Amino acid sequence: MRSRCLLTVAAVLFAACSESSQSPTSPGTEPLFNRGHQQGPPPHVFYAKGSARAKSSRVDMTWHNGAILTSVVAENIFWGPSWSSSSFAGDKITGLDTYLSGFSNSNYARTCDEYTGLAGTQVGPTLTSDGHVIDVSTASGGGNTGAILAEVCKEITHPVSNGIYNVYTDLPRGNAGYCAYHTAGSCGGVQVQFAFYWELDGDAGCDPQDTQTGHSQGLAALANVTGHEMSEARTDPANGGWYDATGNEDGDKCAWTFNVPHVTFSNGSIWKIQGEWSNNAYNTGTGYPNLHGQRGCLDGL
Repeated sequence: MRSRCLLTVAAVLFAACSESSQSPTSPGTEPLFNRGHQQGPPPHVFYAKGSARAKSSRVDMTWHNGAILTSVVAENIFWGPSWSSSSFAGDKITGLDTYLSGFSNSNYARTCDEYTGLAGTQVGPTLTSDGHVIDVSTASGGGNTGAILAEVCKEITHPVSNGIYNVYTDLPRGNAGYCAYHTAGSCGGVQVQFAFYWELDGDAGCDPQDTQTGHSQGLAALANVTGHEMSEARTDPANGGWYDATGNEDGDKCAWTFNVPHVTFSNGSIWKIQGEWSNNAYNTGTGYPNLHGQRGCLDGL
């Protein structure tokens, strides 16, 4: 049983800017990261506070001759039986729909506009939101990327190669050391980008401690990690885009740093959200410091 809600909101975003079901990958689905190794998350995870993290990063990110996304189509998938409960869903479904539409053409999205790819292509400001789908079947945890991809391929009617599909489950994080991740795979021969999110209600390790916006704690936590994953999926959709010498992407390099109480999106909604790394800001001394004291983070103000 599932329900579909299409918002048909065309908006503008910056593109090109990261337990377990044993189900096999569905026909026509193939993870790009974890080929032949379905168990375990891909490399692009957003670590929880206090978890093992990448060592102190080299400074500038470099391009690795792979793809970036110059525009984005995005859709949210809410997976798990708890999403049918209004007390569980609360403000999260409507809030994350609002988040998608407002992320478009926001200054926060524009923090990634310096990154380029093949033939001079550049992260672009266009996002089309396809709203959300609710699937109340039992969700898989993050340890099986094939199962997450199979859910995307099942729920997305017309997958597109510049799609970013956010899969929000009703499963708490438990002992997993990460809040979310992004990766890429194939639905019927079409490469798609997708992100996995635990249910983060009451999860101190993934809590941005938002006291300004009026959002519930669960929505605030998902919004922050969504900004991280969507920015990375745009700049490094398939592990050949932009990251530094230690493998840190733009979201990783500014994780758990907040320069201002909140940022305002293009639709007027406000969010407490981490900054994203800018080589240019670091090299010109115009960014704020990350956890290593490197002044390359931008908050989109």
